[in-house]
Amino acid sequence: MDPKQQSAVRDESSVSMNESEEGKKRLLDCCTKDGSTDRHGKPAIKAKTGGWKTGALLLVSEGLAAVAFTGVEVNMVLFSKTVLRQSNAEAANMFSKWMGTLYIFSLLGAFLSDSYFGRYLTCIVFLAVMNVGLVVLSLLTQAFMLEPEGCGKLGELCKPQSQVEVAMFYLSIYLLALGSGSIEPALATLGADQFDEEDPEESRSKTKFFSYFYVALNLGSLVAETLLVYMEDMGRWVLAFWISTACGFVALLSIISGAPRYRHIRPCCNPISRFSQVIIASIRKIKLTVPSHGEGLYEARSRNEKDSTRRISHTDDFKFLDRAAVVTPSDMLILPDKSETHNQWRLCTVTQVEEVKCVLRLLPIWFCTILASIVFVQVLSLFVEQGSAMNTSTMISGFHIPPASMTSFDIISTSTFIICYEKIIIPLYVKLTKSKPKLPSELQRIGIGLVISTVAMVIAGLVEQHRLRFANEGGEETSSLSIFWQTPQYVLVGVGEAFIYVAQWEFFASQIPDNLKSMGLGLSMSSSALGSYLCSIILSVVMKITTRHGKPGWIPANLNNGHLDRFFFLSAALTALDLVLFVVCAKRYKSIALEKREIGQEMEATA
Repeated sequence: MDPKQQSAVRDESSVSMNESEEGKKRLLDCCTKDGSTDRHGKPAIKAKTGGWKTGALLLVSEGLAAVAFTGVEVNMVLFSKTVLRQSNAEAANMFSKWMGTLYIFSLLGAFLSDSYFGRYLTCIVFLAVMNVGLVVLSLLTQAFMLEPEGCGKLGELCKPQSQVEVAMFYLSIYLLALGSGSIEPALATLGADQFDEEDPEESRSKTKFFSYFYVALNLGSLVAETLLVYMEDMGRWVLAFWISTACGFVALLSIISGAPRYRHIRPCCNPISRFSQVIIASIRKIKLTVPSHGEGLYEARSRNEKDSTRRISHTDDFKFLDRAAVVTPSDMLILPDKSETHNQWRLCTVTQVEEVKCVLRLLPIWFCTILASIVFVQVLSLFVEQGSAMNTSTMISGFHIPPASMTSFDIISTSTFIICYEKIIIPLYVKLTKSKPKLPSELQRIGIGLVISTVAMVIAGLVEQHRLRFANEGGEETSSLSIFWQTPQYVLVGVGEAFIYVAQWEFFASQIPDNLKSMGLGLSMSSSALGSYLCSIILSVVMKITTRHGKPGWIPANLNNGHLDRFFFLSAALTALDLVLFVVCAKRYKSIALEKREIGQEMEATA
């Protein structure tokens, strides 16, 4: 080949390489940069997948699922009292345990979502489980439980239920809890996956999605707490339960309809085994000296082809765990092809060690959110019982407001505040602040929410004292004090929820490693579970102590003979104590240090 031909070949090769590089660059520009894929496992193309089209569809699904679940949840106390013939304390206790179990199931859904099923399949499976529970409950109530005819209204008790009927009832509501609890973290994270956090505009949308997700949940609950609650208070439990069931099935179909356009993050690991590897490896090397500032600790040279997660920079706290990343000769294994690997139960990467540290740092914050949940559990139990002992008449002749419908003030205030915060407060703050605006952090917003929740419980206690004075003067079981006196406590609890829960979701989603996003939200939701259990324990202890020597106790069947106000003040004191602990933990918290994604490697990993 003469020099001219060689030069021509080189030029063609150079042009081909340039075209290849340009093609790769164009592909990088049109695809997401966070490692997400389409339903075929290929890099997700921004124009064809994700964004607000799929995000809005998931918000609709969440709203419908909220109608389905809340239609049963909101009047569970009344159902327990009128159909199952339970006392006030028994009904509140049962409700707290059931709600606690529901939120515990969020950890199960999060685990399966991150490790095996993926977000989408987890949503489909557990929405189906939720619908099975709703069908069983609807059939059971229609066929057996509402006897004699017309029972189930406030003050109209049904026949004693057989053990089989009670067992089937508990089976149905715990299937409902399993389904509803498990889909929440998966559905919220699937929605967040529709926005590329490496794209500045989509990253802002991702933050907004959590706020709108909570709004969708609350608007769905509002429909249930007005329309369905009115039916249930009139004794039309069967119709209300079947409407809930229909909403559950439509929610399932809504999620399925968006399948072609969803962006997916591959499930990549079992967090339990990864955490266990770090603990065992660090114990095995307990006698080793940890190098200062993380020098010489092991980190994988390249990621597994299925792993699109970011590395985490080394931190100096929890140094005893760093031993798991100290390299010793016995850690390495020689494979048949002469390549080198390591025993994962003897040697872990710095990123793997830091994943455990991240979770350990979150635990004090998580613990503080448990006590905060005590307030929100009472909205659907003791607040409703308090309202049942008040004057429910309105200015409309013959119309009485159902006590459980007062929770709509909680929902309206929560949704209104979130929308105002996103659409009015933040833009106005940015406009008025000429320098770079520094909005309240997630932890600061949680602290504000705890203050508001404390005030709400104090007001609830004062309203109860006022109610008791009116009841004792009239000598009747129901106080003449209007139920609308409960409005301030419901509104304040709603604003407190808006501050605490949305900020809590954002905080856990941002501070958890990439491969544990659903688990982060599951951990956040599980604090509500333990808060429900803790409320149940406190109720049991309070009733045991206050009913000694034949006394009626703080929460008797007839609230006029008790002191529900003291329980509200106790809740306020516990929330105030929680606020102090939270401030201490928040000041000591150290944020996760994620390394920047390598975009080219992301493309190779998902190709």
